[in-house]
Amino acid sequence: DGSYRQNRPNLTTLLVQPISAALAKNLISLPEETVQKDRCIRLQMQPTEKTIISLNIQSVPTYKTISNVIGYLKGTVFPDRYIIVGSHHNSLNNYGGQAWASSTAIITAFIQALMLKVKRGWRPDRTIVFCSWGGTSFGNIGSYEWAEDLKRVLQRNVVAYVSLHNPVRGNSTLHPVASPSLQQLAAESQSFNCVEKTNCPRSNVSSVQIQGDSDYFINHLGVPATQFSYEDIRTSENSNFLSEALFPVHTRKTEELDPSFSLHETIAKLTGQVTLQIANAPVLPFNALDIALEVQNSLKGDEVDIPQLLAVASRLRDTAELFQSDEMRPANDPKERAPIRVRMLNDVLQSLEKSFLVHRAPPGLYRNILYRLDERTSQFSVLREALEHCKLHQSNETIQAALSEVLNSINSAQVYFKAGLDVFETTLAGKK
Repeated sequence: DGSYRQNRPNLTTLLVQPISAALAKNLISLPEETVQKDRCIRLQMQPTEKTIISLNIQSVPTYKTISNVIGYLKGTVFPDRYIIVGSHHNSLNNYGGQAWASSTAIITAFIQALMLKVKRGWRPDRTIVFCSWGGTSFGNIGSYEWAEDLKRVLQRNVVAYVSLHNPVRGNSTLHPVASPSLQQLAAESQSFNCVEKTNCPRSNVSSVQIQGDSDYFINHLGVPATQFSYEDIRTSENSNFLSEALFPVHTRKTEELDPSFSLHETIAKLTGQVTLQIANAPVLPFNALDIALEVQNSLKGDEVDIPQLLAVASRLRDTAELFQSDEMRPANDPKERAPIRVRMLNDVLQSLEKSFLVHRAPPGLYRNILYRLDERTSQFSVLREALEHCKLHQSNETIQAALSEVLNSINSAQVYFKAGLDVFETTLAGKK
């Protein structure tokens, strides 16, 4: 209420009806011998055939209320720093099958476990905010609107986002995802909590685009995020950024996927371990050097052999290495945990990934360039997309714009780390 919504009478009244990739494949198909793997090819009707497609649309435009459920456990040492644990509940339709049930069950179990500790007098150092989002299947409406309303507060105060979006969508393998600064913490939590029967040893933590309500926090606020989920191997091989184009043929019930609820229990333990570690660690368990290494890995390959990019990435690594070794000492030595020093260090760590938000990204790609499109790509997605566009249209304009965005992001991060080091040196000199 009270928000201005632009009136656009010049917009077309033509209805738009999205269809799934599976339906499109049935309507417009190519002979098997012409299909080439790992390469996008243009679909077209066979010239000798006529196809009549009839869509019967019975949609009725209407307004509905979407509700979020928000609760919090206030911290005692840093109450103005928030860790958000996000799940979602059933919306106005039944799309997604059991996804919301698994999400809701795990966050409920986690809250119940924490409340037992609270009754014994325990409190976290940082505030934990529990969010059950509405309108997820309509484009993450609940989380997006809530975060837009509180954008200024969240930019300043949110430390991390822990996602519980569709945590058990298969039972083959554990698929941990984390932004670069949280990969080490996710890997440590995974090795600590996993048992052999739940199929999670040796799972690699990666930074790939994920579905769900973490989108706004990753792409607009630059908040470090992590998510643990069980998937089937065949589905995890696909790009999963465009959920509305990948309607499942058959959604398996929770009782079929995880009859003993052991997978749910493992996800609850992993989520709880990561959340409590971030909430209680005196110095945030974020790794600056891992960000620099991820940047260098994303620039490997013959196609992006740009000396200027490689040079600034090397400077970023050098600065991150110095920052990690020199300024992270308070995490290991309690004698150096002066409150003002710890607070300044945490403020720097909290904003490590904000430098990597680009103004615009191609459709389907994250604005946060630290996240790759899928497991099979190692380059920056924006650079890869620009290179494909350059080959297709024989124009260098797109690649130059993308290179500029990436260069500015890396340079900004390097300057940010250096400025953090300078502030600490000045503070310590003044203290002496």
